[in-house]
Amino acid sequence: MVYRAHVLISGSPQCIDLGAREVKATLLEELAALGLANEVQVMEVSTLGHDEQGPELVIYPEGTQYVDLTADDMRLIVAEHLLKGRPVEKLTYQEPPSEPLPPPSAKEVRVVLDNIGKIDPENIDDYIALDGYIALGEVLSTMAPDDVIAEMKKSGLRGRGGAGFPTWLKWTFARRAESEQKFVICNADEGDPGAFMNRRVLEGDPHAVLEGMAIAAYAIGAQQGYIYVRAEYPIAIKILRTAINQAREYGLLGKNIFESGFDFDIEIRMGAGAFVCGEETALMQSIEGKRGMPLTRPPYPANSGLWGDSTNINNVETLANVPKILRRGAEWFASMGTEKSKGTKTFAIAGKVARTGLIEVPLGMTIREIVYDIGGGVLNGKKFKAVQTGGPMGGCIPEKYLDLPVDYESLAGVGSMMGSGGFVVMDEDTCMVDIARFFMEFTQDESCGKCVPCRVGTRRMLEILERICAGEGKPGDIETLEGLATYIQDGSLCGLGQGAPNPVLSTLKYFRDEYEAHIYDKKCPAKVCKGLIEFTIDPEACIGCTRCARNCPVNAISGKPKETHVIDPEVCIRCGICAQVCPVDAVHVE
Repeated sequence: MVYRAHVLISGSPQCIDLGAREVKATLLEELAALGLANEVQVMEVSTLGHDEQGPELVIYPEGTQYVDLTADDMRLIVAEHLLKGRPVEKLTYQEPPSEPLPPPSAKEVRVVLDNIGKIDPENIDDYIALDGYIALGEVLSTMAPDDVIAEMKKSGLRGRGGAGFPTWLKWTFARRAESEQKFVICNADEGDPGAFMNRRVLEGDPHAVLEGMAIAAYAIGAQQGYIYVRAEYPIAIKILRTAINQAREYGLLGKNIFESGFDFDIEIRMGAGAFVCGEETALMQSIEGKRGMPLTRPPYPANSGLWGDSTNINNVETLANVPKILRRGAEWFASMGTEKSKGTKTFAIAGKVARTGLIEVPLGMTIREIVYDIGGGVLNGKKFKAVQTGGPMGGCIPEKYLDLPVDYESLAGVGSMMGSGGFVVMDEDTCMVDIARFFMEFTQDESCGKCVPCRVGTRRMLEILERICAGEGKPGDIETLEGLATYIQDGSLCGLGQGAPNPVLSTLKYFRDEYEAHIYDKKCPAKVCKGLIEFTIDPEACIGCTRCARNCPVNAISGKPKETHVIDPEVCIRCGICAQVCPVDAVHVE
């Protein structure tokens, strides 16, 4: 179908929080009401660059960008711009008077994300028009399974779910396994805080994942596949169902695909949001209808997996790479990245950085390039302090490693990991002890409780960190944390427990002075931990406007109008509201 206009609407988490879904729904309703549904194509993309001013959209061919939209604005835009061809100037994006962010870096390279924003994910013809399913056709008609695995070996593709295990080797184990039947599973249980890489691929380019699964199934000899996706991703699930049905209608899933004699079909299984189900054996337990808890290994899934049969598990990003590699060649993919870490990697940049969102870069790019060239630098001109990679089991990497290449070996060498692609930037105002406490709280809460080191050990570590942040740390706490960390790493059953101490160990290694300040000096250098700070009012600066007293939730501030006010430290709960409302910055944190 030929459209006269294309509308790209941002589906970034920030825009969604600001009402992008409602704006999109109204847009579609208005287009239908005015008979324009067949003339204007509406597509959701990962971001349009101004998430903080969302909801936002761009209309092509004019390239007009609209921001700060409401549902009522969409009625006006449809009636004026899309019907009459007159852009609504008052709603268009205006460059700020201050220095704008630099344009997105040319250093980004899109492989997995290449189709997102270019195709309608619910229209299989769009995917086919960009050479979709050609790789599957060529594989089934010209390659033996061992040839496929050999090509994957030459590409150097490693698992993008975190461990970085060579994809070809995992496929080889499953191919060689003797089993009555074999399964392929796509692990889409994306549970890291702030991570949304897999969700965007599933929502924006689902057929790449389906094609990758079919190729993997052919390589290992499987006939059934499952996509395990968390129920919190309803849009991804809806789009996946549509894509699977369309692939079946086109004969790309099901019996005798491409008349090759190869049979393969895919079903969706939804998880209930347990973080531990991202672990392979726990995931399979969940698919089988059991409580998602990890199993001892060996045996490994390749030999005894789902229902005791040989099973291969790859994550969304790994599988989405497969069709591109087989279509463009292993040498093309291997030309990107480093000697041991080939290709590109998606990252979700978050935290104290100017440009947050989803990016894709060649492996081996430095932390500095990602933070400053692509992320636009640290917010508000603050000083870079650390970056946390690898999700809640990753480590915090300090400023001295800004020029560290981001690849599997380099990150592991400084006590962190690649993980699924979390990339949280921290500035000088971040308390590293509090960061360690936050991630330990997450992993402790998500522990399935099956093994004692994880269940009890993480609880003890969390209790110590909470005491330290509350100003109740004592000599010996640091040594106890280090001892517990070793015990948990060595004794835990799965990767959750084995990786849970990493944020604590990395912050102890690089920011030990902050722990010591909390414990021995009873000070939080970043002035974050409520138990170690005190709010005071500068008598020379206070103008007696009473704003602080009127907004204090516990009546801890006294003083008459036009006279100096005073904060009672015994009553103050350190909420910081007084500092936020003071018009002359008279409230200080000690």
